[in-house]
Amino acid sequence: MIVSMKIMDEISTKLKQAMLARDQFLTGVLRDLKSAILYEEVAKKKRDTGLGEEEIQAVIAREVKKRDDAIEIYNSAGDTPRADKETAERQILQSFLPEPLTDDELQEIVQRVIADGDFTPRDMGKVIGAVKTEVGTRADGAKIAALVKNLL
Repeated sequence: MIVSMKIMDEISTKLKQAMLARDQFLTGVLRDLKSAILYEEVAKKKRDTGLGEEEIQAVIAREVKKRDDAIEIYNSAGDTPRADKETAERQILQSFLPEPLTDDELQEIVQRVIADGDFTPRDMGKVIGAVKTEVGTRADGAKIAALVKNLL
């Protein structure tokens, strides 16, 4: 493949180790992750070249978000075993993403982006887009939007 395969190599290596260790849970989580990445490659018509690191991180972040939503649903329904399973899956997936930004770091970036441009409250979407481009998967979109709304 043409693109850097750092994350995919790490996933494949961990998958092989999990299979050799007969760790069915970890094997299942990693297989599902590889499947989600493959699905994204096909959807974006990049099967021959593969996804870039940022695109793979976006897929992983989306999978983490799915687990967060499931955890919330299971906890509200009182289904602790399922919530615990989703939490364990989330931790595994999160290990492939860069360290998330702290609230202070995110606030500094948002303030800098706002200061660099001449933005009004009507330009909230532009500011959010600029911040998302800069931080990538290191911050949640809803958190960015709330912070931008407060600072504009």
